[in-house]
Amino acid sequence: MNNQRRSPDLDDAFGALANEQRRHMVEVLAVRPTTVSDLAAEVGLTLPAIHRHVRVLEAARLVRRRKTGRSTVLALERAGLRPVASWVSGFSPWWGTDAETLERPDDPPPPSTARLE
Repeated sequence: MNNQRRSPDLDDAFGALANEQRRHMVEVLAVRPTTVSDLAAEVGLTLPAIHRHVRVLEAARLVRRRKTGRSTVLALERAGLRPVASWVSGFSPWWGTDAETLERPDDPPPPSTARLE
């Protein structure tokens, strides 16, 4: 398993994603960039609340903003999700059904060959 237990990027990403509203925002932004006001309407938050959440997501390098005229457009920063994907993929040797896990609890996991960079 990869040794990312003390990764500030990973901690920041998990901290930002620990909030349900921010996860919803990330899901929306994964589909398409959108303006701050459209995102607020889509997730059902006020503009001040959206701005607070956006600051947290920006600090975790999960979202970037771009000023276009009088609008602010938000986009998902996919590179910010890589530490999370890499950490989670380290558990893939243990993925399977609960029945498999319960049948052979002492078997060592198969070696992992896939790594996200």
